[in-house]
Parts: sequence; structure tokens; C-alpha cells
Amino acid sequence: MITSSANQHIKEIRHLRDRKCRSETGLSYIEGIRIVFEAIKQKVEILEIIYSPELSKSTTINDIIKQAGLQHIEISEVSKPVFEYLSNKDGPQGIAAVIRQKWIPLENIKTNGDVWVGLYEIADPGNLGTIMRTCDAVQAKGIILIDNCTDPYDPSAVRGSMGGLFSTKLCKTSSEQFNQWVENNKVRVIGTSDQAKVDYRKITYPIGMVLLMGSERQGIPETLQKICKDLVSIPMKGSCDSLNLSVATSILLYEILAKYEENLEK
Repeated sequence: MITSSANQHIKEIRHLRDRKCRSETGLSYIEGIRIVFEAIKQKVEILEIIYSPELSKSTTINDIIKQAGLQHIEISEVSKPVFEYLSNKDGPQGIAAVIRQKWIPLENIKTNGDVWVGLYEIADPGNLGTIMRTCDAVQAKGIILIDNCTDPYDPSAVRGSMGGLFSTKLCKTSSEQFNQWVENNKVRVIGTSDQAKVDYRKITYPIGMVLLMGSERQGIPETLQKICKDLVSIPMKGSCDSLNLSVATSILLYEILAKYEENLEK
């Protein structure tokens, strides 16, 4: 059992709280019974399980440790103080893991029959986590992060995704590369704008597409609006002029899902 927070390996794991360290190593720290169990279930590449017997009160943790052993995953037992040193949660459950991040190149993405979500400069990790969770719910294929976006492996995004991080394919790219990819592959893009005149319920969504959502502060820039087949808006009846980004994305994804299911029934 590791009992000192001065242990070099423990310090290296704690450094995964920082985005710079996550980017340099390609690793991420995840924590909690549900999220670690989901990572094992989804066959995420897990490098190490960290657990504290003093904090591990759930029988599910025993199942996780057993599965980790069967998959020959390294298991590190730590004391309660060490786990609390690593933890970024109040009331930690005593189970965590170090995982390898997974990204796919833009050129490998095919939209044949699939829905992808493009997010331009999304800044809030909680919003990104919720969008990953919604993508899982509607079985959208994945998310393309465009330009300067928050990190989907940020602890807040991981928590908010409720495991959607592991079932949603992730890609990061630039506006220029995204535009070129759309043009080269004749990808159909539906964008959103609070200035758009078309109600999101009034269009036919193409089979195989990218739903493009803008940043919380400035929406979609003109350079990306130009590649959109349609620009749609969500009607606002009250005094607020916009919806939370994750809420707006969820509304549109469920509308697309509903339209797809209508087409299948015809």
C-alpha cells in the first residue's frame, strides 16, 4: 500500500489534473465508481486502477478490482489520505483510474448515415460533458472540436459526461482544416444561429451530417457559417436571448433523432 503523498508516482498522477500534463502525456485521471466501471465496460485503455480499501464501501468496487485483475490492469492500493490527496471530489468513493486518451483524425471521419456534432470553441467543460452524455443518448457518432476548445478529459467534463466520454468518438481540428474536410468530402453541415430565420423544426435533416454549434460567447463565425447547408434557430419566447449551449445542442439532437425515426417508419 502507498501511504505517502510524497511518492513520486502519486505526484505524477495528481499532475493529470492539469491540462498541460494531460496533453503532454495523452493520459487522463478519472474517478468514481460509475465512471471507472463504465470505462472497463467500454474497454477503454486503462493503465492503472487506484483504490483505497478504507474508502471503498461498495461491492461494485470489488467487481471493478476483479475485472481489472482479469484484464491484467495494474492495481495500486493507497491509503485514505493519499486517495484524498489525488481526489478532486468531495466524499471520494475510493476508486479511480489512469486511462489513455483516444482521438481520431478528421480525415478518418465518414458521415454516411451518422450524425456528428461540431463544436466551435466551446469553453465550458461542464457543457461539453453534458453534450457527450446527450450524444450517447441519441447515438450520435462523435464530436469534432474546432479551434480553441475546452478539454473533454477535464474532470468536470468527465463527470458531466456520465460515461458518454467513452462511447463518443472525439476529434480536434482547426477551422481551416474543418472547412477543407467539408468541401473535399461534400459533408452536409447544419449550423445554428440566433439570427437565423429558419425554425429548427421546419427543415429536413440530411441522413449523414454534422450539427455545428457555436461557442457560448460568439456563436459560429462567418467563415464557418458559409459552409452550412442551412442555418437554424430555436425560437425564444421570453426575455432571454439565448439558451445554454448544452441545452440547445440537446434540443437539436433530439429533433434530428425524431426526424430520422420518422423517415425510417415511412
